Amino acid sequence: MRTRITELLGIERPIIQGGMHFVGLAELASAVSNAGGLGIITALTQPTPAALAAEIARCRSMTDKPFGVNLTFLPVRTPPDYAGYIRAIIDGGVKIVETAGNNPQQWMPLLKDAGIKVIHKCTAVRHALKAQNIGCDAVSVDGFECGGHPGEDDVPNFILLPRAAEALKVPFIASGGMADARSLVAALALGADGINMGTRFIATQEATVHENVKQAILAATELDTRLVMRPLRNTERVLVNKAVERLLEKERQLGAAITFADIVSEVGGVYPKVMQNGELDAGAWSCGMVAGLIHDIPTVRELMDRIMNEAEHIVSQRLAGMFATAPAH
Repeated sequence: MRTRITELLGIERPIIQGGMHFVGLAELASAVSNAGGLGIITALTQPTPAALAAEIARCRSMTDKPFGVNLTFLPVRTPPDYAGYIRAIIDGGVKIVETAGNNPQQWMPLLKDAGIKVIHKCTAVRHALKAQNIGCDAVSVDGFECGGHPGEDDVPNFILLPRAAEALKVPFIASGGMADARSLVAALALGADGINMGTRFIATQEATVHENVKQAILAATELDTRLVMRPLRNTERVLVNKAVERLLEKERQLGAAITFADIVSEVGGVYPKVMQNGELDAGAWSCGMVAGLIHDIPTVRELMDRIMNEAEHIVSQRLAGMFATAPAH
């Protein structure tokens, strides 16, 4: 399939694996790239720029196809060594970076001078326009359904994607609620140039997360996510568990007076415990509503082959058949 995104990134299929903490490792990223999509290594999962350089080299040994690196700019008191991480990306020969979080403008000259294509994750059209204006090559438009941080506007993709298509000149991918061929065809119909899948890729054989995590996603329905940290305007969609219920109770009790310190036990240092050790109730961890559409744990290639084959059938058979010429009277 050819779209503006496949042309821009040099990939065969318009499917991108989202950057996910303690999920976006070389095994998954290389598998997605080898299956024709774009795999993504999550930079800040690696504790240092040197560790990221080693992970990039490890991924390079597992695929000769393009892959990218996610770099999230966090609003924290002591920021990571972003310059060091970017140097590791450049020195590793990576040519695609997915940025997220804060505006990446201060880092754009460094990335662009190295010939790197930049895709910025956005939850609103105004943010996407800003990303376009500062020189991003593409944007990822994240609807309210998405796991992780959906922003504060609560606009679902059936509205957000057509609005993005009206406003943007650069290619964009749809993120949030993407799981299968129906997702891909719908996203393309709404104006996107491809899809970004996060939660769906966690439930694959190559994702090096604990089996408990994969089984929890399989068992979940579309009703099993919750929004936390709304009072802090740092909303995150997570899978409901005991820690999440405690966190929500604190939000109810403390209201607008709540601070990050009040919930640090539910959100701090969670991902290694969950993703590596399988401690599902250790804290709040991201999961999209799309869990309700995930029913198996295939290999990445099986999943992507299935998506593309079924998408072709939907477009060429089911939809085309609806436009059959009526018999002449």
